Amino acid sequence: MGCFRLKLLVFNILLSSLFIGCKDSSNNIDTRNSDRTNNVNDNDFSFYLGADLSYINELEDFNAEYKFNGEIVDPFKHFSQSGCNITRVRLWNNPPTGYSDFNDVKKTIERAKNEKMHILLDFHYSDFWADPHKQTIPVAWKDISNVEILADSVYQYTYNTLSKLIDNNLAPELVQIGNETNIEILQKEDDTNTSEINWTRNSALFNAGIKAVNNINTAYNLNIKKVLHIAQPENAFDWFEKAFENNLTDFDIIGLSYYAKWSSYSLNEIPDAISSLQNEFKKSVLIVETAYPHSLQNVDAADNILGNDALIDGFNATPNGQLNYLIQLTKNVKKADGLGVIYWEPAWITSDAKTAWGIGSHWDNATFFDAYNNNEALPAFNFFNKENY
Repeated sequence: MGCFRLKLLVFNILLSSLFIGCKDSSNNIDTRNSDRTNNVNDNDFSFYLGADLSYINELEDFNAEYKFNGEIVDPFKHFSQSGCNITRVRLWNNPPTGYSDFNDVKKTIERAKNEKMHILLDFHYSDFWADPHKQTIPVAWKDISNVEILADSVYQYTYNTLSKLIDNNLAPELVQIGNETNIEILQKEDDTNTSEINWTRNSALFNAGIKAVNNINTAYNLNIKKVLHIAQPENAFDWFEKAFENNLTDFDIIGLSYYAKWSSYSLNEIPDAISSLQNEFKKSVLIVETAYPHSLQNVDAADNILGNDALIDGFNATPNGQLNYLIQLTKNVKKADGLGVIYWEPAWITSDAKTAWGIGSHWDNATFFDAYNNNEALPAFNFFNKENY
């Protein structure tokens, strides 16, 4: 999720997943866009309270329903009306399921913009999940060994994707160049590992994606912000130091996953982590993924990723515990002058949809809906109420 990206524990196989915002007062980032953003500017975007809603189209195709006060609701409308002001959406090159491809992403963006939310478009540069342990090159590019040619493929793909969206009045406000890129991106499947990064190659590929966004901004007179995304704050310091040493500097925002289950940073240490990253690299920071369980029960045949090991002292696996975690995390991010917090897949409810590891949802106990009460909306929606902060 993006969550993070799945490596689940199913049939005794460990699945680990993909999985803060800081803004320098001297380097404030205007995340607004031009009028191509489809009239979203009547919302308050000074601080992002968002959600990754990439799964909704697929789940609705498999008869999933979302409810509020017993009535079926359009999930995008309900998120927006609750105060969600940004939707994050993942993009895979040629996904095996057909979802999270360009057409699916286009539909998600259109639905979100119709509800006046900003967009963070997450390029995975993979056909399936990219995460801290797996960055698999798309099949269409797998035989490209020349770095210049591969970089051009990244550039053309990024530019053309954005151009097609903009031509449909669907410009994203933010773009992620890669997803949880703790290891080297665009690796052949047999080479995927957590060892040394070839930074000459790595920076060339990242800079190709960044250049595409820059040229899009020039061609269309836009101000799309560029995000680089690392899972867990403790991993960001060394990664960005190496990035700067290798001329990977032309981006706007450090995006972080923060999951207590996988991080050595406590919830109370998040403000210091954000401030340290900001002071050292002079970039704004945004938590682009987080989550917390509202239950430890599993409603379907798909094993849940977040269990007892995801819990923090003082925050029980209850609806109020989930909400209280989100409020405290968000207060900590605001304390450090962060850009905001985006929750990973709060709408990934159980359905008849299949994953690579089972039928149902591996996230049903961490959504914003109660699987044991007909998918009724939970108190977690109060996370989007800015008056809590």
